[in-house]
Amino acid sequence: MEFLPNIEPFRSRFNELEEKLSLPETFQDNQLATEISREHRRLKDILVLFDENINLEDQISQCTSLIEDPEMGEEAKKELESLNKQKSENKEKLLIAMLPPDPEVGKNTIVEIRAGAGGDEASIFAGDLFRMYTRYAEKQGWSVECLSQSNSDTGGFKEVIFILRGEDAWTKMKFESGVHRVQRIPVTEAGGRIHTSTSTVAVLPEAKDVEVSIDPNDLEISVCRASGPGGQGVNTTDSAVQIQHIPSGINVYCADERSQLKNKNKAMTVLRSRLLQKKQSEEKEKYAQNRKDQVGTGDRSERIRTYNYPQSRITDHRVNYTSHALQETMMGELDHLISFLEKEDLSKKLSSLDGRSNE
Repeated sequence: MEFLPNIEPFRSRFNELEEKLSLPETFQDNQLATEISREHRRLKDILVLFDENINLEDQISQCTSLIEDPEMGEEAKKELESLNKQKSENKEKLLIAMLPPDPEVGKNTIVEIRAGAGGDEASIFAGDLFRMYTRYAEKQGWSVECLSQSNSDTGGFKEVIFILRGEDAWTKMKFESGVHRVQRIPVTEAGGRIHTSTSTVAVLPEAKDVEVSIDPNDLEISVCRASGPGGQGVNTTDSAVQIQHIPSGINVYCADERSQLKNKNKAMTVLRSRLLQKKQSEEKEKYAQNRKDQVGTGDRSERIRTYNYPQSRITDHRVNYTSHALQETMMGELDHLISFLEKEDLSKKLSSLDGRSNE
């Protein structure tokens, strides 16, 4: 019989939750009851799939014993082929169900884009990436809110931070973290030479107040007048807000709104998410990475993806995926890339789980 993942921890946890759901006090806390019920349903599905797999193994064993039978052998062979196909499909469903759920699924997502190496062209490319992601968000039905931006003189961004609100925003956007490299002839290049520039992207799940506790005494908050490109003033009041979290050294600046209070709230949203990610990294959470690891240094040699305009080619170096649909991608058609990354990610997780089940 083929080895299957150890089901006992799942069965034990299921029985534990069954007992909790039988207690009236569980339902006095609606959030707790919802979380327990969700986990209970997930575990029930796993146990059903496991039992189905055992049942298929029994049927396969019976069919195998009939193959040499002169009267039933041919029919047994056909049935065996069908059963083996069912077992393979069932096992894949079981392994997927047994994967640890991503704790960030369903959360709003903060995206930070910064110009890296390449001067003005890097800032222009940062603007191109921002438009690419906002167009993709529109196609997905997500809302987009800009939290902070620092414009460059060339019409791009030195830095732009925005939040995506949508049920599957984190699931699809989490693969975008890293250094993005562009190869093209800049509009300012008179000699027609191809330049290489970079922008860094960091993707963070929005943190809830209950996930990150911030002591007001650990914050140093300063206000100043916001300025536009080239230092020009954009308003005459002290509306820009900078918050430094003293223990971690994390700084957040926001000057997007004319209201000081709104800028402070936006800055706190970004700060909470950065602190949550720092906390997750320190605890070696499986589904989070340190923000510095995500974006690297911005050096041209570090990249997860290259956008080659002369050849109309886009390449994701993590999975050796290449497409010539560069223009469509920059217009927000990211599904071809993200779907491939999702499949590769799932395949690696399944291989890891399947390997442990056979140890």
